[in-house]
Amino acid sequence: MERITESPSIYRNLEQKSTIELLTDINTEDQKSSIGSTKSNTNDSPLIDAIAEKMSQGGRLFYIDAGTSGRLGVLDASECPPRMVCLKIG
Repeated sequence: MERITESPSIYRNLEQKSTIELLTDINTEDQKSSIGSTKSNTNDSPLIDAIAEKMSQGGRLFYIDAGTSGRLGVLDASECPPRMVCLKIG
């Protein structure tokens, strides 16, 4: 049977690895996330500055997403000032 929704993992036989090997694998994956977010900083900065400027002028922020991202948007919006609006689609 072919797996359609799963991709092969580069980490196999986890139960046979030592604690240090497991921690090294976790750290390796964490570094990938950090590298990705560092690359996006330059691209995201103008957008974040524009949003902050509009917010300071009374603008509103809309979250539009679905699934887990939508639920995280709702959670995040619950901590936002009242003029921000959160929408969950889906």
